[in-house]
Parts: sequence; structure tokens; C-alpha cells
Amino acid sequence: MCGRTRCTLRSDDVPRACHRSDAPTRTLHMDRYRPAYNVSPGSNMPVVRREDAPNSGGYVLHCMKWGLIPSFTKKTEKPDHYKMFNARSESIDEKASFRRLLPKSRCLVAVEGFYEWKKDCSKKQPYYIHFKDGRPLVFAALYDSWQNSEGETLHTFTIITTSSSSALQWLHDRMPVILGSKESTDTWLSSSASSFKSVMKPYEESDLVWYPVTSAMGKTSFDGPECIKEIQVKAEGNTSISMFFSKKGAESNDTKPEQKLSSHEFVKTEPTEDLIEGAKAEEGDNDLKFSGSSHSKNASTLPIKREYETFSADSKPALANHDQISSNPAKKKEKTKTANDKQPTLFSYFGKK
Repeated sequence: MCGRTRCTLRSDDVPRACHRSDAPTRTLHMDRYRPAYNVSPGSNMPVVRREDAPNSGGYVLHCMKWGLIPSFTKKTEKPDHYKMFNARSESIDEKASFRRLLPKSRCLVAVEGFYEWKKDCSKKQPYYIHFKDGRPLVFAALYDSWQNSEGETLHTFTIITTSSSSALQWLHDRMPVILGSKESTDTWLSSSASSFKSVMKPYEESDLVWYPVTSAMGKTSFDGPECIKEIQVKAEGNTSISMFFSKKGAESNDTKPEQKLSSHEFVKTEPTEDLIEGAKAEEGDNDLKFSGSSHSKNASTLPIKREYETFSADSKPALANHDQISSNPAKKKEKTKTANDKQPTLFSYFGKK
């Protein structure tokens, strides 16, 4: 939608901005016009419309209030200019408030720029949108007149909006219908009701630019050149949960150990099935080696187990050496036992006793 504009044009610049400088133009109620940097619904703004007399070929520079009050509104009702300050181009030929205005009540609104807010959670950041070369923007609009209970006639208008251009979709899903050429303004003002829809489309040219401005724009009382002063906006931190986990995933992938091969390929050092089976088999061999013979098993269950720890010092190194050799079966070279080689055993020890 379009709810704030900048209109600081001089009165005689408005017809020129609307490409009406070569036609007779009269003014109406222009003494009510007050140029401003922060124009909101309910404000008086200049519009260009056709003369009421048919085939006159002339135009009227008419100051009207922004925010349509349909002529069928009750005379006793208080006018609400925020209710219809925009009209959707997709449905203007369907809704009664706008459909009856299409044949003879089309007009042009010239401004230097407009403001739109980018919503980010609870915060809203305003942006000023304008032409790069500084020329005025011309909006398509509809106008109507309404008379209150005191007999006062009020002329009002509404700005027509369409879907946002591809360049502005990040900011808002709607934008005003911008008529960027004399041909498009002619089509809107003078064409038949069946052909005007050709200009009801987003403005896709690259000369429409924008920049962030102060959040004080949210107050309708805030006005002056400060409204269009560019500010610096802090970069938004990415705190979404999905991005958090994707970042963690990337970090875990980076920290996984990798083994670099000579062919410049990276292979993850995860245990294969062969290594796992080998480890299981190695554990089984160690169990058998440390369990000893069936006699040793029976002896280990006897109450004299604690006495086994009192072996003589000369028998312990032999056992330690035996453990060291058996734990590395691939590296040991087995010695051939001879008849003279006697290994002290549990039974020989107790035999001496």
C-alpha cells in the first residue's frame, strides 16, 4: 500500500509533471495546498483531472483531500480518510465504491517520492522510494465528491495500488501504480474503461531507487528535510533456528578428522567392518591367553587366590613378559621351547610348599 508521500512540488510544476503542460489547465482550491515532506491521508494534495465539460480538452489542477469518501456516504457520518486512501487495481471494477468512478473520475497525483515500511518482528524500518534522477512520480488515482449535513462539498481521492515489482518485493507486496510516461498518463485519463487496465501493472524499470530514513517518519507531525535524509541501518544478525543448526552442521563437518591420500582425496577415518571384526577377534584371543588352562580356572576360584599375588620376584617378570608378547601376536617371534626350559607354574609353586 501507499500511505505516506512527499509532495513539495510548486503548484505550477504539477501539470508539467503529469505531462499536461500543452493543454489549458485551470486551478481549483489550490490555496489549500501546503507542500510537505510527510504527507498522510487527510492532507490536501494537488491532483490533475479532466474538465467536467465533455470534449473540452482541458484539465483542472484541483486540490483535494487524500482518502476517498464515497458520494453515497451518509451526510451525518464523520469522514474517515484512512478507510479508502488506497484502491486495489485488481478489484476497482468490482467494488461499488470504485467501479462507478472509472468512466469519468480518473485523475493523476504527482509526488517526489513515497515511503514504505519494512517489518522486522516488532520493529519497522521506513524507506524512501523515488526516481534516481529526481523527477516526480505520477500515480493513477480516482476521485469523488461528498456533501456533509452542513452543505459543504468535500473532494477526495484514492491512490490505486498493484502488486509490487520484482525489485521491491523484499520491502512490501504492494506498490502504487506508477505512470512513467506521457502515453501511460494519456491512457489513464482519456482511454475507455475497457483499455485502462493495460497500465495497471508494477513499475519494473531500474530508475526507481530507495534508501532507509529515520523511524520518526511514523509520526504524522514529523516534517521537514529530515524526513528524506538517508540513515545507516545496522546489519541484521541471522538468528533463525534453521540457520543455527545448519551452521552447527557445517562446523561438525569441518572438524571431522580426515586422512589425506596421495591422490589428493580425503577419506574419513571411520572404522570399517574388517577392523571391527579384527578387534573382536583380538579381544577373544586375549581372553583365552589370560584365562590359562582348565586347571588354572579351577585354581583361580579357590580361596588361595590372594596367595598367588605373593609370587617370588623372579616369576613376575616372566609373566609380565608373557603378557607383553601375547598382546602383540603379529610382532613376536616365537622361540622353540627345549627340554631344559622350565616355566614356573602355579602347581610347581605349591608343590614346593
